[in-house]
Amino acid sequence: MWMCLLYNETDSSVDQQLCQDLGLILSILSLVYLLVCFPLGLCYNVLLVVVNLSNKVSMTMPDVYFVNMAIAGLVLNMVAPVELLSSSFSRWFIWDYNNEVYITLLILFNISSLVIMYSTTLLSLDYYIERALPRTYMSSVYNTKHVCGFIWGGAVLTSFSSLLFYVCNHVSTKMIECSKMQNKEAADAIMMFIGYVVPAVAVLYAFVLILRIRKESTPLDQDSARLDPSIHRLLLASVCVQFVLWTPYYMTLLVHTIAGSPGSFSNRHHYPTYYFLRCVAKLLAFSSSFAMPLMYRQMNKNFSNKLQRLLRRLHCSDQSCPHERSAVQQVVT
Repeated sequence: MWMCLLYNETDSSVDQQLCQDLGLILSILSLVYLLVCFPLGLCYNVLLVVVNLSNKVSMTMPDVYFVNMAIAGLVLNMVAPVELLSSSFSRWFIWDYNNEVYITLLILFNISSLVIMYSTTLLSLDYYIERALPRTYMSSVYNTKHVCGFIWGGAVLTSFSSLLFYVCNHVSTKMIECSKMQNKEAADAIMMFIGYVVPAVAVLYAFVLILRIRKESTPLDQDSARLDPSIHRLLLASVCVQFVLWTPYYMTLLVHTIAGSPGSFSNRHHYPTYYFLRCVAKLLAFSSSFAMPLMYRQMNKNFSNKLQRLLRRLHCSDQSCPHERSAVQQVVT
């Protein structure tokens, strides 16, 4: 399995056994994720998107960002089984993909990670704006939808620059243009800076501003236009969980950027441990696709009401529901 192929009969049996044990642990973790976390993440992400889009009128600014993160989570849900059932993660692998599939999966993974991190970051900044200036509508649902569109566009463009490095790292060195760009460390450095350092600094800045506002109690704190107080707890929990789950993955990118390719390590006996930690870090990153919708489901007070309205609407089918007719009559009068 994967890195254990580096060993031969001249290597220590202790190192060979360690490699096999790490491979077994990683295979079990991958299987647990596929059996438990993957179906939960898929169901809750779909539920979050469907429930909110079916209640567009009652959507708030945080709802738009969480829908955006749920869509990115669905992309991760699509990538996870392909990777976790390959020989890179599992001893009981089903398939082994080529370089083209590897690059495609990597780009989708990078796009999802950028969308998740920047949605979390801009949610923090917009929450501060909403707390400080509740009636300016700078962080309205309409504006937030356009911001989310820019997030996806920016993620694709950023991933395209990394794509050039990854593609050139897998093609023939006879191409002069690509031979000068065969540097995977540069691609990891780009992702590390844009995907982690910038969002981390922005989130830290947003939280400093939010804490400063919370200390300064004003008559506006009772303004009905302000967000539900539970959103603050949801924001804090989502930011902490996202950074906890994604930090190990970006730390492996940092190590790869500084130390270079694992194959160039002077002591190759450390390579299985490094590879194991890198795979576990990626598993944690995949876990964000089910942790976020679960938190949203438990901590958002309005989600249950939206879900009940959707179920009643489906139950009524084509006929207009009584509660909807009464609501329409109230609006008309």
